[in-house]
Amino acid sequence: MKNVIDPFISLIYWPSAGGFGSNTNILETNIINSSVVLSVLIYFGKGVCASCIFDNLLDNRKQKILETIRNSEELCKGAIDQLEKARACLRNVEMIADEIQVKGNSQIEREKEDLLNTASENLEQLEDPKNETIYSEQQRAFDQIRQQVSRQALRRAIGTLNSRLNTELHLRTIDHNIGLLRTMMNTND
Repeated sequence: MKNVIDPFISLIYWPSAGGFGSNTNILETNIINSSVVLSVLIYFGKGVCASCIFDNLLDNRKQKILETIRNSEELCKGAIDQLEKARACLRNVEMIADEIQVKGNSQIEREKEDLLNTASENLEQLEDPKNETIYSEQQRAFDQIRQQVSRQALRRAIGTLNSRLNTELHLRTIDHNIGLLRTMMNTND
């Protein structure tokens, strides 16, 4: 290993006059050597120049931006298509909902009319027995009142007759009634 390191150590100890270096004095340098070195640098360093690197970076960035814009436009078109489909679906759902509402309202009205008609018929059916019951109760009440009135009238008449009737009046009434009966019999013959 010492043999490998020795040449590098010897470079350290070389005198600076015999070493490799750059001479910045234009008058001391050879113009031909400088032109050769410059030509080699230009030939091999074409792709390394700063403007080329920036152009490549800008082109790459431009391509990425354009690709992003294209992707965004495609996504936007897809979103617009989905929006139109959703709007069409919404219109269909709204039409169906309107139809259901109209049918529901008409069915409610029919059922309401049927219910009112049924209730009216039931009331009429209940009215007839009710009216008959009321009429029969009225007739019974009238009959009871008539009976009571006739009983009271009969009691008064009997009371009046008993208080005023004496034998002479009694005989006259009997004679009068017998006369009426004879007249009725003669007219019938």
